[in-house]
Amino acid sequence: MDRARAIGRLIVGVLAASGAASSKAQHAPFGVRDVMSAPFASELTAAPAGGRLAWILKQEGARDIWLAEPPEYKARRLTAYTADDGQEISALTWTPDGVQILYVRGGDPNRAGERPNPLSDPAGVSQAIHVVAVAGGESRKLAEGSAPAVSPKGERVAFLKAGDVWSVPLTGGAEPSLLVQARGGEHTLRWSPDGSRLAFVSDRGAHSFVGVYDADAKALCWLDPSVDQDISPVWSPDARSVAWLRLPASPKAIPFVPERAGTPWSIRVADATTGRGREVWRSKEGVGSAFRGVDSPSQLLWAADDRLVFPWEADGWTHLYSVPAAGGAAVLLTPGAFEVEHVALSAERREVLYSSNQDDIDRRHVWRVPAAGGRPAAISSETGLEWSPVATSDGKAIALLRADARLPGRPAIVVGGAPARDLAGEAIPASFPAKDLVEPQPVVFSAADGLKIHGQLFLPRGLKAGERRPGVLFLHGGSRRQMLLGWHYMEYYHNTYAFNQYLASRGYVVLSVNYRSGIGYGMELREALNYGARGASEFQDVLGAGLYLRSRPDVDPERIGLWGGSYGGYLTALGLSRASHLFAAGVDIHGVHDWNVVIRNFAPGYDPRERPEVARLAFESSPMASVKDWRSPVLLIHGDDDRNVPFGETVDLAEALRANGVVFESLVFPDEVHDFLVHARWLSAFEAAADFFERRLAGKKP
Repeated sequence: MDRARAIGRLIVGVLAASGAASSKAQHAPFGVRDVMSAPFASELTAAPAGGRLAWILKQEGARDIWLAEPPEYKARRLTAYTADDGQEISALTWTPDGVQILYVRGGDPNRAGERPNPLSDPAGVSQAIHVVAVAGGESRKLAEGSAPAVSPKGERVAFLKAGDVWSVPLTGGAEPSLLVQARGGEHTLRWSPDGSRLAFVSDRGAHSFVGVYDADAKALCWLDPSVDQDISPVWSPDARSVAWLRLPASPKAIPFVPERAGTPWSIRVADATTGRGREVWRSKEGVGSAFRGVDSPSQLLWAADDRLVFPWEADGWTHLYSVPAAGGAAVLLTPGAFEVEHVALSAERREVLYSSNQDDIDRRHVWRVPAAGGRPAAISSETGLEWSPVATSDGKAIALLRADARLPGRPAIVVGGAPARDLAGEAIPASFPAKDLVEPQPVVFSAADGLKIHGQLFLPRGLKAGERRPGVLFLHGGSRRQMLLGWHYMEYYHNTYAFNQYLASRGYVVLSVNYRSGIGYGMELREALNYGARGASEFQDVLGAGLYLRSRPDVDPERIGLWGGSYGGYLTALGLSRASHLFAAGVDIHGVHDWNVVIRNFAPGYDPRERPEVARLAFESSPMASVKDWRSPVLLIHGDDDRNVPFGETVDLAEALRANGVVFESLVFPDEVHDFLVHARWLSAFEAAADFFERRLAGKKP
């Protein structure tokens, strides 16, 4: 740990010094490190008792748990990890009495069983479950593993290790014991309300089962097994039944292609003792027959009065519905042309709390609605963004995360009808340049094929009439993402928003593009025809965005670049390989360059040789298919332990560019994963990108 801390501080120190020197020489109002000092809050969670709240706060690479308690809800840091060591904190889990918090430190292994070790610590790293008391004191390690689930009785913790289910006493003092060792990989651990049984999902590849382990009898029961994918088990309040979603098996399906319809999915309920189940609801044919989930610990919520709440896209928008657990017609809870995203139940389980972009399509706000149906009511009505609502256990308050164009995401609390109040505003450094940030403007422009596309425009300060600045497109990853008019709720895009603000401070006109196949604008745009590996129709949006910038009187048409990571790296490479006449330079961060390689990474059963027509179109939709037309310089950035986009994608592209005489630069992070775990790596990547654009765009004469 000491060595990792020293290395992290050394890297940050070197980058800070170089960033400060660069900033001073070029007279920028703030540097990359300044805007990247914005803390990132996540995993806001409410205790089951005592009214407490906890969340994870990441500050320049150091990850810690913070706590707030009633009645004042004054925030304080509960753990004391100070190093930028790349070791994640996740899975915050309360004990039933609300006086202790469990968490996992360390990342999940890759397919080779290797833990993320981004600082290349020769001693290696681990993933372990820890527990800390809310009263303070040192954390205590419980066991090696992940996904802790505390029994409602509070005496033991179930967890996952190497795909099996284990148990350990909460008090420690005993070795973990194996509970369930079954075929496949187990996940989604759910204790029954009386603590006597444990439900879980057993993933068998093309199909999955919901199992129930009886802790007293040490027996296992599979609930109504089938050939399909069973997911998201949830217990009835009386602990007698389990409900879950059944998604039809589709072993031939591949990712990154449009899916507007499929075999209808269903909700089932089974007796937890016998395993006998029944269907209580089924989606209709056509729109909504392909399942679309929300951001929630479970896709199925068992609300009061035995109503099951679930997401459904019946009208082309992701909405919430409820249905009686005994069966019946589904009631639409959230009508309108908008998308529901973060979902939770209220303390008494009679209301559903959720975020959506209702009436404000490029932001998020928080709402509540009765689980049985009724008129939704706004909890937040600010001009910023709010998401991840949770209710305190006493039912007196609702906590949420919020941000705006200048201040990053932070926890806030709404007590009664009072306005939201920040819980840890002091975590934002006094030196953070909030006042120097710009307000991005919503824009709608035409793609090359005429489709209307949304974006956010960052205009630099001091732009004079008749002056032409360099322009830059930003393309998010995913592609199931939506960039917003403020700091983002996902850490990756929290970071990219910071860099877009930095580019605007340096005089660039920046356009963040919400291209087709992204979320927020309904099923038809998300499942756009011929997108991704089925035809790369998003290129029409990239081209249209470039032409939009070129048409602006404040943009120099000879100095337009583009950048993005992951799927955004794919579109950056596609723009450079198909339109180097329009884009003068690009920064491609761990981008997709051959769909046939990346599809296999997400669907190991995919064999291009067995599906030649699919493989042919997938390759034609890839940058490698048009790399011979690539002329503009590019900066390639990649970590070589990337578990999403294989590092070989950048190796193969570099080889092709070199063969074609295309100028490229590269920045490689040994042992780093897809979402860079080390804050100093983000600084290094953005400093390199800023320098690259400075030399290739800002310094280039029109």
